This record gives sequence, structure tokens and C-alpha cells, in this order.
Amino acid sequence: MAAGSDHGLRRIVWKRIKDTIITDCRKSEVWKILILDPFTTKLLSSCCKMSDLMSEKITIVEDLYKSREPVLEMKAIYFMTPTAKCVEAFIADFKPKPKYKAAYVYFTDYCPDELFNDMKLYCAKYIRVCKEINMSFMPQEAQVFTCDNPEAFQSIYSPHCQDKKKKTLVTLADQLVTLCATLDEYPGVRYKKDSNMENAKTLAELVDSKLARHYEMDDSGKKKGKTQAQLLIVERGFDPVSPILHELTYQAMAYDLVDIQSDTYTYKSKDGAEKQALLNEDDMLWVKLRHKHIAEVSEQIPKMVKEISASKKQPDGKITISNLAQMMKKMPSFRKQMTEKAVHLQLAEDCMKHFSNNVEKLCKAEQDLAVGSDVDGQKVKDPMRTLLPVLLHPYSTHDKIRAVLLYIFSLNGTTDENLSKLIQHVKIEDQREYILNWKELGVPIITSSSIFNRKPSRRDRSQEEKYNLSRWVPVIKDVMEDAVENKLETREWPHQSECPAAWNGSGAVSARQKHKASAQDERRTGSRLIIFVIGGITYSEMRSAYEVTQAVKSCEVIIGSSHILTPTSLLDDIKVLSKGPTEIFTIDERSNA
Repeated sequence: MAAGSDHGLRRIVWKRIKDTIITDCRKSEVWKILILDPFTTKLLSSCCKMSDLMSEKITIVEDLYKSREPVLEMKAIYFMTPTAKCVEAFIADFKPKPKYKAAYVYFTDYCPDELFNDMKLYCAKYIRVCKEINMSFMPQEAQVFTCDNPEAFQSIYSPHCQDKKKKTLVTLADQLVTLCATLDEYPGVRYKKDSNMENAKTLAELVDSKLARHYEMDDSGKKKGKTQAQLLIVERGFDPVSPILHELTYQAMAYDLVDIQSDTYTYKSKDGAEKQALLNEDDMLWVKLRHKHIAEVSEQIPKMVKEISASKKQPDGKITISNLAQMMKKMPSFRKQMTEKAVHLQLAEDCMKHFSNNVEKLCKAEQDLAVGSDVDGQKVKDPMRTLLPVLLHPYSTHDKIRAVLLYIFSLNGTTDENLSKLIQHVKIEDQREYILNWKELGVPIITSSSIFNRKPSRRDRSQEEKYNLSRWVPVIKDVMEDAVENKLETREWPHQSECPAAWNGSGAVSARQKHKASAQDERRTGSRLIIFVIGGITYSEMRSAYEVTQAVKSCEVIIGSSHILTPTSLLDDIKVLSKGPTEIFTIDERSNA
């Protein structure tokens, strides 16, 4: 689902902002200033462009925390999080002297009484509007949201941060409630039961009670009933394999192997100039390609370039970046059309370079360990025989750690003695936390050989067409399909609150079956399945939400977490879990931002 779709989260968020903030201010013809904090800057950037704001008579966008010159003839719109720091900065704009003619104040979430009273005390005569618009999540993609809080991982899972855990879960619960409010959903809440971990249960309780409070009375004075939606809450330890595997679909592979910062891909053009490209849903080619296997991407982009070349009577030949640069110089008229192709040709080349160098050889061993069987479906009887060639090959330490983890996950834990040998083999005696700290997520690492851990059964996908090096399917995809087909076991997925009667994805069929589209499906009048993963989501799990939605037209799957993770970022987070607060960087909590 592209960003242009009416159902995309980014589009829904922008519409909500327009219907509240912009509509209120449209009544006045005066050009206005928009003042944002870091969170709302990011939020607005994710769903609109400066030109969208200009068309709504917003001429300047300013940073709340920076010193600004007074513009007394202009009205200011403040869009900010309800924190002490934001409110202090707001009051400073009007005390002792006002910087603007009037203030329209919009909070992302519920504003505590003491902060509201402070504003009233000092700025009452300047405030024209003060509203809470219930929107404290980040619309990352059409079907993906985050709480923009990577630090939550540390606060929830570090044994040294137990005092912060409850506060972090409360913040996440508040953010989840604003997501439901923005979607106008009152879902039934379920969570994955785990004998070792209580976070999913705690968060489910918090979300459910906060949702009930939020929907106690709607604007018409009637109590809102449950909608055709279901919210499932699960912990990261539920599937430790997906974040560690080398993925070969375009988006997941690029974010794992190429240095992409804040969704920005930096690359060098053939003339040596450094260029940057933003990988988001404004790039329709990215939307089209991001979930495809790298083999298809590498095949499709040169084809697209050839088609454009042919239409411009360009000589056919091998498509390379330098050829493309020549063509673009000669024909400025289609430069823009070719630029996005050039970006993805370069990014796909970067991915394939890594693949050819190392990743291809690693993938076979990783897939065998993850799936538990080889390409021919033969069970892996001795995982150590699969792991050993990886340890003997001069791969990077990081890649070897990933392989060792997959080996341990395949056995559901190993003995202390065996683990010590593996750590010596990879030469990470001083970095063993990369492996040992997974226990904080409830993942078995060390078990006595007498204990047999039962692995959860997986859906049979033997009839599905798959690439040999991409046989693993994220566990969350099984959950999505089971939820849509109403097959989730109540024993494993207790109801925190009842879902609408016989919730079954509004007549959804298996995501593995061919589905005949109908006009009703196209209107997407069905239900929503919202999945929240505590501790970060992977790009392969994000892809699963789109795949299941595509297969089951009458149910839209939305997935979210505190943040999106890559194998490297997760391993770095895991490593520092055992360090005390003084040994790691200071964590600024959102609530103090």
C-alpha cells in the first residue's frame, strides 16, 4: 500500500493534523508561524512537505527550543509534546514580553494539570486555542508505526533499569492509545503468554485500561463500543531468529549491509561527488521494490532503465552507473525520471557486492540453522556441523556471532561448557555479552543438557515458492495469519479484553490461498489487526504485514514497536544490557525531552 493510498498511516496522520490544527487556524487569513519540538518536527516531516504547509498559509517553521526574533504581527501555532521542557519554552515566549500576536497550542497527548495551570497563569490572554490531539506515535510507513523511542529497549530489558521499566511501559501504552484514537479503533487486546517474561501482559493491561478511559465518553456523549479491530502485544524474545538472519529482500538487506542513516542513503556518483537519497514512500520506485528479493530487484531496475532508454532512442547495452550518467547529461528532459532509477541501481549494486563477497556463503548455513532443515527438506541432525565451516572461514566477528546465536536458538539453548568453547572459537571472550545477554529477553541461552525445550510448531509452508537462501519466514507472519483466520490459541494468547464476537478478520481467508478480489475488498471495509512488538521490529516483520494484507484483502495489518532495528543495532543494544547506568551513554527519556 503506497503512501498515496487513503489508508496509509502517513496520509491518515496528515489528514488528522489538517482537520484539527489547520482547520482551526484557517479561519484567520493571516499568515502564521509553526513552532515545533524535536518529536513533532519528525512527526510532521514524516507525513507532509513544506509546500503542503505553505498552501495552508504557514510561512515559517521554527524550533521551539531555539531563540527566535519576536514577530508581533503574526500568530503562532505551537505543536508540541506535553512535557515540562516544552511548556517552559512556550511560557518563555510570552513572559515577560510576548513574541507573537497570539498562540494556538496543540499537544500530541494528554497535558498534565500542573503544566496546563502554569500556561494559564502566565499566558492565558495570548492563548486562542489549547487542544490535545492524541497523536504521539510516528507514522513510519503506510502500515508501520513506531513510538520513536529506541531507548525503551534498555529501560525495559536492562537489569540495571528496573526502576524505569514501568514508566517506559506507561509511556508506550499512552502512545498506543493515541494510535488507536487516530485510527478511530477500540480494539480487543491480547498478548503472548510467556512464563519467563511479564512485559507483554503488563503493557496489555495498561493499554486496555487506558483505552477504556479514553473511550468512556465520545464527543456525542455516547460510550464507544469495540470496533472490528484486534491488538496483539508480543515481546522481542518471541522470535530471536528474524532480527539476526541475513535477509535478502531489498529493504531489509540494504539496511543491514549498507550504511543508511535516518533513511538517507549516501553514495558517490561516477564523477566522485557525494549524493544523498531519502528512502521513503515519496519514492514510488522504492515502494514498488522494497519487499522484493534482491535477485528480482537486480533484474528489474536495468530492465526499467532499458525501457526508458529505448523510448528515448538510446543505444541498448550493458546498464551501468557511468552509462546512465552519460544519458542523463545528454537528455535533461528525462533526468528526473532516471535519477530514482540511478539511486536504486547503485543501492542494488552495493547490496549485491556484499552478497557476492560474503553473504551468499553465510546464508545457506544461516537458513539451515534457522529452518532446521536443508534445501531438500532434510532435517539438520547435527547443527554443529552446519556452524563449523562458518567459524573456520575468515568472516567478520559480527557475522560469526550471528551464526553462533542462530546455532544456540536452533537448540533452544546450549550447555555452559559448549558455549565457552564457541566463545573461544570466535575470540570474543571480552565481548561474550553479545550472546549471554539474550537471557534478559527471555531467550534460553544456557540450559542443562537434561532439559528439553519444546520449540513452537510452525505453519506448513512447503508448498510456497521460495528462494533457497530465503526459506525462513518471520514467526510474526504465522501469528498474523492465525489471528486473521481466528486460529490463535487462547491459552497462548489470552484476551486482556474481549474482541468483537468471533473476530475473524471480517471473513478473511488464509494468506496462503489465492483470493478473488471483489469491489468490497477494494474498499477495504474490513477490520484491522494491529501488532505491537516490545523491543523493536525488523524490516522482514514489516514486510510480513504488507504480504498478509495483500493476501487477505478484507483485513489490514498494521505493525509497530518502540523502534525499527537492524541486526547491528540490536546486537549493540543487547551487548550493553548488562552494563550499569554509569557505563553506558546517558539515556534522555522522552518524558524529559
